[in-house]
Amino acid sequence: MKKMGRPKAEKPKEIKYSIRTDEETESKLLRYCEEEGITKGEAYRRGIELLLKQVGK
Repeated sequence: MKKMGRPKAEKPKEIKYSIRTDEETESKLLRYCEEEGITKGEAYRRGIELLLKQVGK
């Protein structure tokens, strides 16, 4: 019998972060996420990629 349920992700996201931020930054993040139709986690990942591109890594 075939297994039921969600298929395994290619690159599972197993590491969790907890951060503190101010209301202004949170508001900007939520606005960006709404405009782009993405989650906060995806926005953070995009931000890290942009930072790494800026420093040439």
